[in-house]
Amino acid sequence: METQNYSNHRRVVAPFHFFVLPLFFLTFIGSGVNLYESWGDHERMYSASLILVLALASMLGTLFGRIFALKAQDRAIRAEENLRHFVLTGKLLAPAISMRQIIALRFAPDAEFVPLAGRAAAENMDPDAIKRAIKNWRADLHRA
Repeated sequence: METQNYSNHRRVVAPFHFFVLPLFFLTFIGSGVNLYESWGDHERMYSASLILVLALASMLGTLFGRIFALKAQDRAIRAEENLRHFVLTGKLLAPAISMRQIIALRFAPDAEFVPLAGRAAAENMDPDAIKRAIKNWRADLHRA
């Protein structure tokens, strides 16, 4: 596997991002067209509207499932990075650091983590700027 760095750290799950999501989107569009086409035909109207609702519910269920998993993982990252900061400094992370900043800081090795966390809190650094400031990337290969 290729070494993780700033340019390749984003996780793309090909079957999900390039198959499932487009399939849901096309199904939703197709069911909308089906509902539009059957608008005057009262015999087809019920099934067409039901297909549209099911397509929307399936799409939203899948998206919310992904969002919920990422939120749970964000909480775990916050706890891990807070513990790492406490082990290295004897203090918790500054309360001013946002969740997005903490997620970006997880890529910093221990030697760069504490100074970068201080900078992130003091300068309210953008998560992308935090990632770009890291010199020796610490890979996170377990992100959902």
